[in-house]
Amino acid sequence: NVPLTILGNASNLIVKDGGIRGLVVILQHLDQITVDGTKVTAQAGASLIGTTRVAAKHNLTGMEFASGIPGSIGGAIFMNAGAYGGEIKNIVESVKLLTRDGEYKTYTVDELDFGYRHSRLQSEDDIVVAATFKLEHGDIKKIRERMEELSFLRASKQPLEYPSCGSVFKRPAGHFTGKLVHDSGLQGYTVGGVQVSKKHAGFIVNIGNGTGKDYLDVI
Repeated sequence: NVPLTILGNASNLIVKDGGIRGLVVILQHLDQITVDGTKVTAQAGASLIGTTRVAAKHNLTGMEFASGIPGSIGGAIFMNAGAYGGEIKNIVESVKLLTRDGEYKTYTVDELDFGYRHSRLQSEDDIVVAATFKLEHGDIKKIRERMEELSFLRASKQPLEYPSCGSVFKRPAGHFTGKLVHDSGLQGYTVGGVQVSKKHAGFIVNIGNGTGKDYLDVI
């Protein structure tokens, strides 16, 4: 049997220097987005940012929090992506899945066992094919203003000028990861070409020719 790895946008991923064994399938071309009333359905490979823009174009509110998250719809469902007080679980209506036996099935939001950066899909082999989001009609001006506000916050606080795999650590209850790393004296800690960001200690960035081993050594 050939090992199978399914990837979306690979934006929240560290690959070891030896690569990934077996067959890797990237779903970027499975990227159709459709709108029906207040419902937006996006295939697994669709950009999360692109989906928020389609929603905004149709005057639909509820996805603004995700307007700067550089991942795919499939990845966002898999990990219950979130930012700035919003989470995918709050807007998902249903998710279409493909089993390893080639059969389709659908989970409702209540069946996905969403938690902080968690869904039941993390312990199952099913592949996300598409997700339907239930949004609300909104004011396009307010929607765009909120998206621009969050874009500014992200650019001002996160090290977007360097390649990274995003925010690395889960936030412990009652604490902020960046502050814990900063208080431990590890902000700026560097191994090879990889560094705990001096701008935001929750990020580990590639400052030049960093390797997978460098990342793992820093972590």
